[in-house]
Amino acid sequence: MKHLISCLLIALSFTLAQPVWGKEYKPEEIPMVHLQDRTRYVSNPDGILSNETVNRIDNILYALEQKNGIETLVVAVEEIEGGDCFEFAYQLGKQHGVGKKGADNGLVILLVRKERCVQFLTGYGIEGDLPDAICKRIQEQTMFPLFRQGLWDKGMLEGITAVNTYLTDYDGWQASQQQAGEDEGLTIAFTAFFAMMLLFLIIGYLSDRKARRCPHCKKSGLSRSDSRLISNRNGIKTNEVIYRCRHCGHTVVKQEQEEDDNHTSFGGGSLGGPFIFGGGRGTSFGGGGGFSGGSFGGGSFGGGGAGGRF
Repeated sequence: MKHLISCLLIALSFTLAQPVWGKEYKPEEIPMVHLQDRTRYVSNPDGILSNETVNRIDNILYALEQKNGIETLVVAVEEIEGGDCFEFAYQLGKQHGVGKKGADNGLVILLVRKERCVQFLTGYGIEGDLPDAICKRIQEQTMFPLFRQGLWDKGMLEGITAVNTYLTDYDGWQASQQQAGEDEGLTIAFTAFFAMMLLFLIIGYLSDRKARRCPHCKKSGLSRSDSRLISNRNGIKTNEVIYRCRHCGHTVVKQEQEEDDNHTSFGGGSLGGPFIFGGGRGTSFGGGGGFSGGSFGGGSFGGGGAGGRF
């Protein structure tokens, strides 16, 4: 009996020591929530997205379908069989006939967390309305930065919101992009300006320390103690200036020149001289059908896509 218990404990320990992997989904294994409720569009079997985010996305996509007729399938899973995000999204659209028959207005959005990929696929009917460049821009500018931080809810919600805005309010999309571009340009300009100021300050500080360095004790301790006028010719005054080191008492005599009018030091080894600050097209669904009404139709499917890894 003791031997049996020991064997069972060893087997249990070996089992627990093995890595725990999530389910590798096949396209046909993805739960089609739209079949049970025609107002639902997000399949989230691994709980990557919160219930609140799923509900908000469902509301956005339901309104999009009511306004433009576009049928959308959103899938967020941990792992897929084969690891090919484009092929997986393609099979989802093909097998389930996403998009109204004859209108070919389907849209598939896939997130696979283990593969760190996002794939958009669009039907022929909305290929011109949501081209490759826009799909890619939404992914790279809106979704990928958030996904890299593990912000799955925010990244997916903002990405789908951007898609919806582009499809339903193009003027609003352009305005938001223009504002984002202006904000980015302003940020770059301010960053460059302050970087230049910091560089000048550092150069000035180092130059000042070098000028104040005592040749005797090598410490930065020279300070002006006395001066006398040597000459004043053509508006240029030449002074003999005495500097004394506060550390060792060593004295240094320098000749410095300045304009007689405003006394602006411009040469002669002036100590601490003036500083000058510069100022998817993706892809084509060949025609799905019957996505509304809680059922999927069947139709041909084909075309490219817009996707990438983050």
